[in-house]
Amino acid sequence: MEASAAVGPGSQALLAPQIQTAIADLRDRVSAGNRTLLGITGAPGSGKSTFAARLAELLGADVAAVVPMDGFHLSNAVIDGGPFLDRKGAIETFDVGGYASLLQRLAQPVEPAVYAPAFSRSLDEPIAASITIPADLPLVITEGNYLLTDGQGWQRIREYLDEVWYIESPETLRHRRLLERHMLFGKDPSDAEKWTQGTDQFNAELVHATRHKADRIIPWS
Repeated sequence: MEASAAVGPGSQALLAPQIQTAIADLRDRVSAGNRTLLGITGAPGSGKSTFAARLAELLGADVAAVVPMDGFHLSNAVIDGGPFLDRKGAIETFDVGGYASLLQRLAQPVEPAVYAPAFSRSLDEPIAASITIPADLPLVITEGNYLLTDGQGWQRIREYLDEVWYIESPETLRHRRLLERHMLFGKDPSDAEKWTQGTDQFNAELVHATRHKADRIIPWS
């Protein structure tokens, strides 16, 4: 299972010695022959999605695919006009039962293929059955904020993951990424700052409290 060429933005960062060690150990686990589920977690804006995408690209499409937790975000039809409107992205705005059920299916690949949902930032909505995971794919990478959280059904998530890596970025960089993301998708600078310091920060503190449960801490910038 040789790596394909890493050509995407951010791929050079995977060459850091600490990350290379983690990848080498992951290759050994995957080479053992059983389906491996790797969780990538970290605070909002830490770079989880980019890291997961670059890792999958490095390993190659015949080895790895990414399934985002955000595919189980409650739709706007559920959130709009309800109590979660100002807390979108908070832990209670996800279908944890659906996510756990998918991971269970992925951990025991008896179906020819499993179809997972993705999340469209441009639509701000999950899109059902848009990622194909064939039964013979050795590695599934799933990324999201709350993979190590307890309570409200979230403790089930860790049961299905063979390893969880915690992505850690400098706070100033993490905040800047969040501001830029919110403004890119329509918030004015004032509202973007308010959301970053409010809802996002609360979520970040909740996720950071789970850091000690991770199998590895991965520095990422």
